[in-house]
Amino acid sequence: MPAPAHPPDTDSTATLDSELGREQGYLDHARAELARMRASVERLDAAKASDADSAAALGEALARRLAALQDDPRSTLFFGRIDLRTDAERWYVGRRHVADAEGEPVVVDWRAPVSTAFYRASHAEPMDVLLRRRFGVDRGVLTAIEDEHLSDPGEADAGSQILAAEIERPRTGPMRDIVSTIQPEQDVIVRSDVETTICVQGAPGTGKTAVGLHRAAWLLYSFRERLDRTGVLVVGPNAAFLDHIGAVLPALGEVRVGHASVETLLDHGRVRTVDPAKVAVLKGDPRMAEVLRRAVWSHVRPATEACVIPRGVRRWRVPAYDVQEILDELAARGVRYEAARAMLPQRLAHAVLLQMERAGESPDDRVQEAVARSAPMKAFAASLWPKIDPAQVLFELWSSPDALGRAAAGLLDNEEQAMLLWDTVPRSKGSARWSAADMPLLDELTDLLARTPSLGHVVLDEAQDLSPMQLRAVGRRCSTGSATVLGDIAQGTTPWATHSWEESMAHLGKHAHHLEVLDRGFRVPAKVIDFAARLLPAMAPGLGAPVSVRDNPGELELVEVTAKEVPGEVVRRVAGLSERPGSLGVIAPDASVERFSKALQDNGIEHGRLDREHGDEEDHQVQLVPATVAKGLEFDTVLVVEPAEIAAAEPDERTGLRRLYVVLTRAVSSLTVLHSAPLPAPLSP
Repeated sequence: MPAPAHPPDTDSTATLDSELGREQGYLDHARAELARMRASVERLDAAKASDADSAAALGEALARRLAALQDDPRSTLFFGRIDLRTDAERWYVGRRHVADAEGEPVVVDWRAPVSTAFYRASHAEPMDVLLRRRFGVDRGVLTAIEDEHLSDPGEADAGSQILAAEIERPRTGPMRDIVSTIQPEQDVIVRSDVETTICVQGAPGTGKTAVGLHRAAWLLYSFRERLDRTGVLVVGPNAAFLDHIGAVLPALGEVRVGHASVETLLDHGRVRTVDPAKVAVLKGDPRMAEVLRRAVWSHVRPATEACVIPRGVRRWRVPAYDVQEILDELAARGVRYEAARAMLPQRLAHAVLLQMERAGESPDDRVQEAVARSAPMKAFAASLWPKIDPAQVLFELWSSPDALGRAAAGLLDNEEQAMLLWDTVPRSKGSARWSAADMPLLDELTDLLARTPSLGHVVLDEAQDLSPMQLRAVGRRCSTGSATVLGDIAQGTTPWATHSWEESMAHLGKHAHHLEVLDRGFRVPAKVIDFAARLLPAMAPGLGAPVSVRDNPGELELVEVTAKEVPGEVVRRVAGLSERPGSLGVIAPDASVERFSKALQDNGIEHGRLDREHGDEEDHQVQLVPATVAKGLEFDTVLVVEPAEIAAAEPDERTGLRRLYVVLTRAVSSLTVLHSAPLPAPLSP
């Protein structure tokens, strides 16, 4: 236990300046200890390891350790303090652990068990906390303190102004961590056990993405050895989203977490075409899993001839009915196609050995191995159980009405089968024009042939947009691990989106899961969320509207102009709004992004652009964002252009309104809606 830095009870006559001075002195002390820890690591020499492999591993470990000990002078090593009733303990809570030369804690990691009380203690349940102190920080210097005396029954619970200021603080660049502002209901999710799969239904601004990322960081801290071995993966909707969140885990010292979009995770070939919406929905249907399973196993041919293997001067014969029995047994074992295919020569060779033994010979395992590897045995086994690949199987299905008809019998009707068949059959699987909807099917086929390795934990964000076949693909990557599934049913913006979390979690293979609902909006102000929530009855009936808990109601402005005036008004508004501190997102219909970018450029307004394939390599205050890429992003100020056009670009009204709901809820402080066409009916005054 650490010795108190100074007596727990602050001298009542001490001024705020002197108290801040003492705390700043403690921060300077913590920084000096962190520098000492880093210098100690820098003195270690990986080259002194016993061999080259050990030296490389040690060098990599030291590099990670040095990165974790990097100090950012613009920030602070701790953001809070708790004084406990037990033994007058005092703990400073920060982003990483800092110890003195004797190993005593100077700052405790926010993930440490003792830090739980900082986030969850209240006057009703003080958790042995006498005092909770929050620190205001500006460019690495402590500027304010805010105390809650949780042992004082006369002190009422009050909102933290420091916490509110941190939440509303203007920002540019990628998403930052929220370790200083985690709320009690968020902390419960973050610290859920590694064996528990959590599904978080989170309205806009509730911090569900941040909660998922911080859960990954907490799991790595609490179950380091296990998850370092099995791996952790974060899956997001697109590259722009991954760029936006990519700095969070490294800032928390976690650099060995994989990141992937759904597209890169299921990259089984070049996507060269786009399916009509109804075809993409059908390809994402869970019935396709059984169609593909049948198609794979249909390649195993029935045994019509005996297996005859020459050895020496004799020919050994396994009757066709015995061969068929072996085939049926292998198919019924539940193993993957390739695993069973590899077993077949050995099983047939064993049957040959039984023939030898009945003839009075005494063969051993070496004889069985030789028979299994012999050319006649390999040829016979391959004739019954041929080698196949995923592209070949899917090519056959989309090319042949007969092949598809056999695999889909009783599952898909004639009209559905006709939708899946190619109008013009490619010359070969290598020239096939695969679509994005084919990728989960190729992934399913790959897993049917050989089992997909499972990770220890997967964080899946914006999960409501995934089709059942996409969910199956993600689920098999955590089949023996757990998952944190994040999303908002109201923000489902694909025609194949599932209708409930129960359905989504079943497709993911996580029937046993815990559902958490976050409906308190910390990032989206009341005026903005109330305006966007007008869409809910039309697009997600029965789903409760989120509630903003911020004191600042934010700003909302609706601006109507003529169609001819729109580009000029976009330029004028961006020029004015960019004078405010913080980030500005200009969200426009995908088809108009190029036109607005040129208008901004022609008027000398520097800006970045985001798209699905990649984010912006530089941090720009102004970002031009296609509506289909806005999900998961947030900006201090948002300018939404032509909301009716954004909604109309989707294949149906429900999806269009959900896309618009996503777009309208990206603002942290201020939302301006610029339009020439009438607003969609639910938004009209």
